[in-house]
Amino acid sequence: MSVHSLCFAPHPVLRGKARPVDAFTHEVRRMARDLIETMYAHDGIGLAAPQIGQDVQMFVANPSQRRGKELVIVNPVMDRAQGRATIVEGCLSVPDVWERVRRASHVRMTGQDPFGKPLTINADGLLAIVLQHEFDHLEGRLFIDRLSWFRRQRLRRRLR
Repeated sequence: MSVHSLCFAPHPVLRGKARPVDAFTHEVRRMARDLIETMYAHDGIGLAAPQIGQDVQMFVANPSQRRGKELVIVNPVMDRAQGRATIVEGCLSVPDVWERVRRASHVRMTGQDPFGKPLTINADGLLAIVLQHEFDHLEGRLFIDRLSWFRRQRLRRRLR
């Protein structure tokens, strides 16, 4: 296991659509462990493979930050997103930026674990928000893309 450097916006890997994992090899399981260690090393509650420069559909999530409680999701599909929740979000790849973002309050996501076994996750609250945030990374979106035009412009001026 190793801790990786993070990719920061505007790194191109953060804007591309990640490719599916088709072979569940030892390397896939090692990447899952590396994502977990890197997430904790940077005090995160979720981390997607593109954030460490890997354009594959995998992310980890653990809003509780209790070791051993991590979710590792490979090739996720968002089956359902219902309700509304607004939360102030940040992102390890967009440091020092915190903005209010609207998300679904309940999601159902399917995918696979690092061994290729199917999984289904029904989540509410903070876990639902983290799943959506990390799923966005696999689609080439950042949380700041979910801001209104006005708020994005204000943020651009602040970041200059």
